[in-house]
Amino acid sequence: MPQEFRIQTIAKIRSDFPDKFGIPRQSGILKDLKSQIVFEPEFRNADALRGLEEFSHLWIVWIFSENIRKEFHPTVRPPRLGGNVRKGVFATRSSFRPNPLALSVVKIEKIENSNEGPVITVSGADLMDGTPIVDIKPYLPYADAVPQATGGFTDKVKFVPLSVNFPDAELQKVAPEKRDALLRVLSEDPRPAYQKDADRVYGFRFASYEIKFTVKENTLCVQSVSLV
Repeated sequence: MPQEFRIQTIAKIRSDFPDKFGIPRQSGILKDLKSQIVFEPEFRNADALRGLEEFSHLWIVWIFSENIRKEFHPTVRPPRLGGNVRKGVFATRSSFRPNPLALSVVKIEKIENSNEGPVITVSGADLMDGTPIVDIKPYLPYADAVPQATGGFTDKVKFVPLSVNFPDAELQKVAPEKRDALLRVLSEDPRPAYQKDADRVYGFRFASYEIKFTVKENTLCVQSVSLV
């Protein structure tokens, strides 16, 4: 018999991605990215995090809040395959799922108390700003790491990072502490998998900036950086 369960939002992420465009496609890929886990008022209790500082990484269970579908679709088109091949939804990490739940592993950078209660700064998160988090759990290397695991179709597709041409005059507009992370985001090709138009000028927001760029062959050229 089908059952429904109530899930509470315990926290939200504070990240440099106000939109879906440009977000890393998996957690841990862009280790320079810093985000904060900010708890909802009723969960702002430091005792709930007691002992978490002993761990290096944690799992975040979160909601694909921007990709909720009412109808079930058994197949999806993974970006890893260029958006041109269909695979079963349960054989992918697609955001379009019967239950819009996601799982990410991140590194704990620091845990500190603030006027918003305990805040966890993490690196490597692949979440849009404001994404609801429904649970966090410590990462356990002895149980969670599987060195001999195979990656299915993802093992067969080699991803080659883009070369990034970022004019110095434009790069100087970006705060120094944001530059490395932004360069990594751009090298990972932030375009949707199905958009490969060499003449198109793409744009996305990162932190407080709007970045416009083009991609020709394997080189991404930044056209402009502006404050938003």
